[in-house]
Amino acid sequence: MTDSQALAAAPGANPTAAAPAGARTAADVVTPEVVAQLARGVVGSGRTLNHTPFTGEKLADLPESTPEDVATAFARARAAQPLWAAASPRARGAVLLRFHDLVLERQAEVLDLIQLETGKARLHAHEEVQAVAVAARHYGRRAPFYLKPKRHTGVVPVLTKTTELRQPRGVVGQIAPWNYPLELSVGDALPAFVSGNAVVMKPDTETALTALWARDLLIEAGLPAEVFQVVLGEGPVVGPEVVKHADYVSFTGSTRTGREVAQGAAARLIGVSLELGGKNAMLVLHDADVEKAAAGAVRACFSSAGQLCISIERLYVHESIADDFIARFAARTKAMRLGTALAYGADMGSLVGERQLETVARHVEEAVAKGATIVAGGVARPDIGPYFYEPTILEGVESPMAVCTEETFGPVVSVYRFTDEDEVVAQANATSFGLNSSVWTKDGRRGHAVAAKLRTGTVNINEGYAPAYGSVQAPMGGMKDSGLSRRHGSEGILKYTEAQTVAQQRLMPLGPSFGMDDEKYAAFMSRALKAMKALRLR
Repeated sequence: MTDSQALAAAPGANPTAAAPAGARTAADVVTPEVVAQLARGVVGSGRTLNHTPFTGEKLADLPESTPEDVATAFARARAAQPLWAAASPRARGAVLLRFHDLVLERQAEVLDLIQLETGKARLHAHEEVQAVAVAARHYGRRAPFYLKPKRHTGVVPVLTKTTELRQPRGVVGQIAPWNYPLELSVGDALPAFVSGNAVVMKPDTETALTALWARDLLIEAGLPAEVFQVVLGEGPVVGPEVVKHADYVSFTGSTRTGREVAQGAAARLIGVSLELGGKNAMLVLHDADVEKAAAGAVRACFSSAGQLCISIERLYVHESIADDFIARFAARTKAMRLGTALAYGADMGSLVGERQLETVARHVEEAVAKGATIVAGGVARPDIGPYFYEPTILEGVESPMAVCTEETFGPVVSVYRFTDEDEVVAQANATSFGLNSSVWTKDGRRGHAVAAKLRTGTVNINEGYAPAYGSVQAPMGGMKDSGLSRRHGSEGILKYTEAQTVAQQRLMPLGPSFGMDDEKYAAFMSRALKAMKALRLR
């Protein structure tokens, strides 16, 4: 037992949320019948297991896919894709709208699965339900607009009729992570489906039941089963096979693995979208509402136990309000209730596994050994579950402490004080990552001015991450080492298509005609080009 584990029951530890009477257990939810139903969606000839972080115990036996199984899944998806693509965008969108209704009607089922597979609190699991419903509604209704043929001005107006078409790429290979097993699996697949593609998905084995539940619901909503294939297995084995066969790859995960996926896609000259790591900053300016900022910091830093690519790990507070802010933030953090019940009531759940717990403990212990101070938390809680760790606030963090620059991906935030606004923007930008950031101020104009200087794909003013992520008409993604391409909005669906230009020439060719020789044709085109500029044609 480590020193931090020995302190688990010390006075002042975070309280435990009591399980309500009659709360369901893993045995109630993950029955043999449920596993058999969901496992039918996996193309796999081997066997593997997944586990629940709440206890570390086995949840289910599942099929495991070999490289040959992955090839079979792609062959099935490729055979089914043309018929699905032949349906109109409106018909495909109707499937998403029915899926939207089913997810909301049967959310209790998937909330149980998300909690059991990830260890997160139920309210944090519900964020996934919200995100998937919003994406399904948006793309279900807007896909016909995004995908409709678009007229463009031809090289010679009237004579040239030019139309841009959007063709599906074919079969999209999707590699989804464990931390948001509903939103980052099916949530990302929805625009791929509605644009006419088939999908072969590799979810993380430890959170596969959630993704398979979503597959069943999409099929119930009208998606042809063969269009949605699922393969399971170790990332280094199955992941490259997905990249090997796909026409386009969608990946969410670590920056290190993202580089490998990008290299594999580049070797085949196929497109790729990557949402990768972050070391996200929150800036609390001198005129911020301190109480609202402290409450917002709890959401920004500790949702899903900090296992969220867009959560805050660096918190910069203006010196004039720092003492007040830190006191309020620490009080709220220390009052957070930790729990394992499949019910609302806990404020934070568990880390997902031993590797995450080791990283969190190492970052905190190294920082303290080098002079940082623990303001709140800083201890594991094996009395609740094997991978629980208290929400932790550190002060006095500086380079070369690992927690200063490396992504922790856990419930740990470092607080820094500042006096100059330009300097703190520079500090927030002084990282190889560029995924998300947050600015707190009562002055909206000031907030927007600061936001424009931050080198992150999304910026939230007076909230941590949810407004930008949830605004699905706008793009979401990372700059620098935080990724390529975007999800949401037009970019989030058009990336799953190939642009095709169809140009029809009418009346006369683009070449000498009507008795013109080369010189006369060149003079004619020169006059035409000057006229088009004068008429302000674009």
